[in-house]
Amino acid sequence: MTRTPPGTALVTGASVGIGEAITRALVADGWRVVAAARRGDRLDALAAELGPAVLPWVLDVGDRAAVAALPAALPAAFAEVDLLVNNAGLALGREPAQRAELDDWETMVQANISGLLRCTHALLPGMVARRRGHVIHIGSVAGHLPYPGGNVYGASKAFVHQLTMGMKADLVGTGVRVTVVEPGMVAGSEFSLVRFKGDVARAQAQYAGAQAMAPGDIANAVLWVATQPPHVNVSVLQLMPVDQGPGPIVLHRG
Repeated sequence: MTRTPPGTALVTGASVGIGEAITRALVADGWRVVAAARRGDRLDALAAELGPAVLPWVLDVGDRAAVAALPAALPAAFAEVDLLVNNAGLALGREPAQRAELDDWETMVQANISGLLRCTHALLPGMVARRRGHVIHIGSVAGHLPYPGGNVYGASKAFVHQLTMGMKADLVGTGVRVTVVEPGMVAGSEFSLVRFKGDVARAQAQYAGAQAMAPGDIANAVLWVATQPPHVNVSVLQLMPVDQGPGPIVLHRG
């Protein structure tokens, strides 16, 4: 079996959690990685640990101009991005739609949809021109399985799923692949702490009594997808911990 040789990857949200784990897995496999995130100190520490294969790059995917300038700004050794992992994103709040904060909704849309679109728009044309490349979006099972309080977060991940399918149709014949990896419950990242705005007890309660997946589990899935032979496109990969499954339909009995 012929596998895609390691090249250059760009991982957003690379400073912590799943993004950091993906960066580590790719470097261990021989990739050069542009590790992009907002927190430069964490990126610098990661690069110091992993060595010259990591290029720390301070980037806010909410900054349209900065993302658009990215392809031309990268140094020559990292300029031809073969793998884009759109990992940056977040959830905010678990309130029902009628009590949700509009700022939370708009922040999720900016990160989970607009930021992902900006990065894809900036780097995809170069992949098509070189007739090689792979875009991997990090989605969520929440894009398919609604739950109370998951309204806009789930909707944003449903967008990511549908975008992946639309891109797959567009990219036929270009040599460029596209995948959405859709995890279920993952502990060991800042996801729930951000969602509950620093409420440690509430964040930890989400995982109490169950064995969740770890960021490394998602990184292994991303690496497997990225290292399939060039003629193989894994369109959708969904994974959950054994302790998680779809919930019941909501029913109110008045």
